[in-house]
Amino acid sequence: MNNGQHEPAMPLAGIRVLDLGRHLAGPTCAMWLGDLGADVIKIEDPQHGEDGRAAGPPFFQGESAFFLSANRNKRSLALDIKNPAGQEIFRYLARTADVVVENFRPGVMDALGIGYATIAQENPRVIYCSLSGYGADGPEAGRPGLDQIIQGMSGLMSITGFVGGEPVRVGIPIADLLAGLFGAYGVLAALQARERTGRGQVVTTSLLESMIGMLSFQAVRYLNGGEVPPPAGNHHPINAPYGVYRTRDGYITLGATGEKRWRRFCELLGAPEWMDDPRFATNGDRFLHREELTQLIEERLQAHTSEEWEQILNEHGIPCGPIYRMDQALEHPQVRHRQMVVELPHPRLGTVRLLGLPVKLSATPGAIRRAPPLLGEHTDEVLREIGLSEADLARLRANGVIRSLSGGSHGSRP
Repeated sequence: MNNGQHEPAMPLAGIRVLDLGRHLAGPTCAMWLGDLGADVIKIEDPQHGEDGRAAGPPFFQGESAFFLSANRNKRSLALDIKNPAGQEIFRYLARTADVVVENFRPGVMDALGIGYATIAQENPRVIYCSLSGYGADGPEAGRPGLDQIIQGMSGLMSITGFVGGEPVRVGIPIADLLAGLFGAYGVLAALQARERTGRGQVVTTSLLESMIGMLSFQAVRYLNGGEVPPPAGNHHPINAPYGVYRTRDGYITLGATGEKRWRRFCELLGAPEWMDDPRFATNGDRFLHREELTQLIEERLQAHTSEEWEQILNEHGIPCGPIYRMDQALEHPQVRHRQMVVELPHPRLGTVRLLGLPVKLSATPGAIRRAPPLLGEHTDEVLREIGLSEADLARLRANGVIRSLSGGSHGSRP
């Protein structure tokens, strides 16, 4: 309460998520739910923690940048789910949980005795989100999957890069991230369905399905016309002019798409004759003669610097922008104004800077409330909430079933 007024409840306030995710897809899925207000309990191996903690370099005072990127808004419970006592605790937690998120290979959770069928017997309202490399079933379901392997298998790398060059991966783990995003999307839909039915369900997606699902018009080109799309380098695969162009002092990206923009672009570059050139009469013509058009455009762009062209073109309704390094992008005034970089207190780093929330809600906004936790930082807190005594905690610690900071096991890396 603030000055007599209640703070707005976040969209997922009151929702509890058990996060068994490892690496990136599962943790990212749970993180999006935590950003919207869910209480996310991250369940990790007591000895080494979740695999992402060791992913690096870089490390900041022992904390992995990889881990920090996907684990905000969570509490860490270091619990050995391979131990029967740990499985019992997990099942107890799951009795009142709303969501379970896991990204083990299909069948692993069932083998541990904590799969959906088991959990749903005592909690039919539970939503069980399972992420995998290739899908919940099918001929490749048991195959190990990693982001770059899926980028290649999905066809993405075949359309990324330059004609005649090597296949190129996207510069972020796009398959992992999209699987996490689609997982969260599925969980939100299942929560809404539960409001009507009173029952939970299984939500499945995979790195492969997520990537195939994002191939967009490139896939439709093949599915309906039999055309196998080639890579297009730094140019748009079907529109022209739309790509990267050299200026007097560097490069810019611009898109003079549509006939109205194209004609205005010709006038701004002092080349009205292009409008009557049959090679450039339509977008299709411009696409077919893209190399010639690119050469002509870059000759004209030598008249000004990148910054000057960015101002000129944007002022006249031609989308144009710079090609920033990471530091330039994250320090940009528009990025900062939209709160896409945030600072939080961290128990080891003092202050940690993280990315902000990409979606803003006007009445029930999400928030970054917690920094990524240390291993076992909240073990005692969570287990006390379900009624375990200090003697119980001491016994579990002594048997290696749990790990907690207050129990003398400090640090997020072994």
